[in-house]
Amino acid sequence: MARSAGRLSDTSLCSRTLGPSAFPQFSLDSTSICLPFSPEPLLSLHERALYQEKSLLDRSTLDTRRVPFSPSQHQTIAIFFFSSITCVSSLPAKRSSNELATQGTMPSFAHLLLLTLTLALTFLHRPTPALCIADHPHATATATQPQTFILVLKSPAEAGTSEDDHRWWHETFMPSPLAGSDEPRLLHTYTEVFTGFAARLTDAELDMVSKKPGFLRAFPDQIWHPATTHTPEFLGLKRGSGLWRDVSYGKGVIIGVLDTGIYAQHPSFDDAGIPPPPSKWKGSCHGAARCNNKLIGAKFINRYANDSSDDTGHGTHTSSTAAGNFVSGASAHGLGSGTAAGIAPGAHLAMYRVCTIHGCTVANIVAGLDEAVKDGVDIISLSLGPFFDVNFSEDPVAIGAFSAVAKGIVVVAAAGNNGPKSFVANSAPWLLTVAAGSVDRSFETVVQLGNGDHVNGEAFNQISNSSAKQFPLYWNKHCKSLPARNVSGKIVICHDTGSMNNTGSVNNTDISAIMSAGAASIVLINRKDAGFTTLLEDYGNVVQVTVSDGMKITEYVKTTTKASAAVIYKNTVLGVRPSPMVAAFSSRGPSRFTPGVLKPDVLAPGLNIIAAWPPLTLFGSGPFNIRSGTSMSTPHVSGIAALVKCSHPEWSAAAIKSAILTTSDITDSTGDPILDEQHQRATAYAMALAVIVRNPRLSCKMLSKIPESQLNYPTITVPLRTRPFTLNRTVTNVGSANSVYTLKIEVPESLTVSVYPETLVFSKAGQKISYTITVSSHGNAGEKIMEGRLSWVSGHYVVRSPIVAVAGLL
Repeated sequence: MARSAGRLSDTSLCSRTLGPSAFPQFSLDSTSICLPFSPEPLLSLHERALYQEKSLLDRSTLDTRRVPFSPSQHQTIAIFFFSSITCVSSLPAKRSSNELATQGTMPSFAHLLLLTLTLALTFLHRPTPALCIADHPHATATATQPQTFILVLKSPAEAGTSEDDHRWWHETFMPSPLAGSDEPRLLHTYTEVFTGFAARLTDAELDMVSKKPGFLRAFPDQIWHPATTHTPEFLGLKRGSGLWRDVSYGKGVIIGVLDTGIYAQHPSFDDAGIPPPPSKWKGSCHGAARCNNKLIGAKFINRYANDSSDDTGHGTHTSSTAAGNFVSGASAHGLGSGTAAGIAPGAHLAMYRVCTIHGCTVANIVAGLDEAVKDGVDIISLSLGPFFDVNFSEDPVAIGAFSAVAKGIVVVAAAGNNGPKSFVANSAPWLLTVAAGSVDRSFETVVQLGNGDHVNGEAFNQISNSSAKQFPLYWNKHCKSLPARNVSGKIVICHDTGSMNNTGSVNNTDISAIMSAGAASIVLINRKDAGFTTLLEDYGNVVQVTVSDGMKITEYVKTTTKASAAVIYKNTVLGVRPSPMVAAFSSRGPSRFTPGVLKPDVLAPGLNIIAAWPPLTLFGSGPFNIRSGTSMSTPHVSGIAALVKCSHPEWSAAAIKSAILTTSDITDSTGDPILDEQHQRATAYAMALAVIVRNPRLSCKMLSKIPESQLNYPTITVPLRTRPFTLNRTVTNVGSANSVYTLKIEVPESLTVSVYPETLVFSKAGQKISYTITVSSHGNAGEKIMEGRLSWVSGHYVVRSPIVAVAGLL
């Protein structure tokens, strides 16, 4: 159930959501989104990934530091087989007409779970969007050594071709075996998300393959990277009551996780109270120490991995966040003690290990998507992202995900950790793209200055306080320990410099050197662009403080002859306000390729999240650990999608997405607009589609084109101009008959919005009503973006859509 905002204002980052009608629910006049296979190589979004000095992964989260990619590295080409033109179009799917469809506000997650889901408005645009993949010459390979490519071919004429037949057919494209190598040519066969394969080929061999009948396009492989005890309660989930009880904790729903593997023996994956998987399940367990009714599938899809276990911890963390079972007495390093549970603790899990410590190849990710669809998952959770921005028409993962959504599977993906810059990953309109925010919990540590002032910080490692002993303060701006500097018995104050998008200036070696020199403790002042976001790192005996609080300490040191301080550990504090806030690292929109579609879609907890962890990895030890990133926020939404699916199994993927987006909170815990990391109001970019089916009978030439703003999305993005701009939305009532919704508009004075009709009167469930929106501006004083909100309000529910007017938008 959605509730109205405590205070109405411009739409914030957390107020956006997509409704069940994000994809149209029935066939309309044809329109297409054409994805030509163009010759440019696949480029990936540069999102942050925390990496360790001696490996690709850092100790704090798998989403922070960039790993350089060299074109000479091993690449994989995947071949897709389509008919000359394959379109995914919104035509009648075999579904109940009582499909939820709503409009949305990109929401704060705190209220997301109160959705009663009795009303939803399905946005249906006429004509019907269709995704078309047209013939196009392949990109010329330049490497002389074998590389991995993903190849696309036309679909075979025979219907019902078996997987073995596909593989045999794919083998006919292969040149002779590689001289002096026992490595296979054919790496993956794709039959579900598209027809194709991944193979190792030289440039000459690729040219030869491209001349064979049926070839469409080749993509060079690329490397992607991996982008709790309290967060369910923060989202309004309580054991034995409310939504959890009403939807049986998500029982019967299957969440497929594509990640680094899973530590199957963890108690979060016990199956107490979990029924057997549904009869549709076709998956299996390979290389996992234990599968049961909770963990029903585990596969490794990487030739450098020989089992589905997790040697980094990332996959175990994300899996348990989505659907971990209840574990009492959980804590991470003594912090956050309580009962741990995933967002959908009754749901089934299937792990597809597509990553190793070195990253995740696109060929493996596509293979994981293919296996997940084949096995029968309901939700796909993708806490992964590319290193560089890429148009979804050039991204095999986005194309494969489109096919999954067309088959009714909700695909949830990380927005990336490029914040606070405006680079958002996984921005394809059919993906549910997740940003990261804070929760109302702090692992508080107080720095008590000698003058009596108190500065609040946080610490990953905390010890019991035997006394509030004062130590001299030593300010070492660059966090380096030099022999000439005497830091023994002192608290060292130093700075982490650099931006959120690089490795910064501090590492574990520097911290260890200072502590080895006899320092009593270290107070680390966070990076400037982190603002009020404290991303906890396992640095040892270190207190992290914001730049604002750090200035209080340094000013005290500068103005005091014998500056001193004591460190007092508070462990875990709940009820921190304001919350949520947008985390500094969370990527922001707009998408460079689809600026008319508001991305990210939703904000979820992703800062300092406690979840399951293997006993011992290079990046920390279990059984629970603290990590941050959009990798952590993504499985929260995957779990929510599972709960909605459990309550409404007949709903389409788009309907579930729309329900989530349009029923989420748009205010923080104080009732005010959600803030960003600088404590400024978060924009819609800081934080609607239609049911689609593959229809080979349609072609891009047969379908008219449509502007992004005219797509039947729950979010409304329009040009910012004085001349009125008009668009239409169609909604479907999935609640009770005889429902009435009245219009409420909140926009800046310089923005004029009119809607007709102003009242939606439904006489039956499943009824569809269209309305028209006209937007114009006046006296906007050169502003580039203006935000507002459109809400439909009944006696019990509020369904919100953000309105974002952007200068220069076509």
